[in-house]
Amino acid sequence: MTSRANALRYPEGTTSVGTARVRESVRAPMTTAQRRIYEKTGVPPQTAAIDVDDPFDPALIRAATPAKKPSKYRNQKCESGGIKFDSRAEMQRWHELVQMQARGEISELELQVPFILAEPVVIAGRKRPALRYVADFVYEQDGKTVVEDVKGRVTEGYRIKRHLMAARGITIKEVK
Repeated sequence: MTSRANALRYPEGTTSVGTARVRESVRAPMTTAQRRIYEKTGVPPQTAAIDVDDPFDPALIRAATPAKKPSKYRNQKCESGGIKFDSRAEMQRWHELVQMQARGEISELELQVPFILAEPVVIAGRKRPALRYVADFVYEQDGKTVVEDVKGRVTEGYRIKRHLMAARGITIKEVK
């Protein structure tokens, strides 16, 4: 498929080339919306001018590249010490907990610990995977196991998982 930018150019006034007829005017294709506006107003749509001599102009490439879409909850994934975190707050809390463990305030610090909330089941002939909750941090403090989650926003899915964890006798400590 060739683009209009690469179309052959003929001297003004040429009406045929071999057995083919040359169109009087070559316009860029219009979308349906552009055509309807043109039909109502009589004003042709504006088109971007493309430099045929330099199709790889870096300015055009940058303008055509869309900006990266931000994450749904505006968290920024980051990395520290070779460990990847889902948010800066989670990374900062990890550093606090590591310092607390170094001071002896907590012990057995673990990161991204999965809990099985419901076993795998078969529904309507299809096997469904186990329902899991992955805690950000789990550690021992004063002889008790603490399950901790860093939350910027409490989602409906998290509320359900928090409820199921509470039904198992495990309370999640939420850090904002």
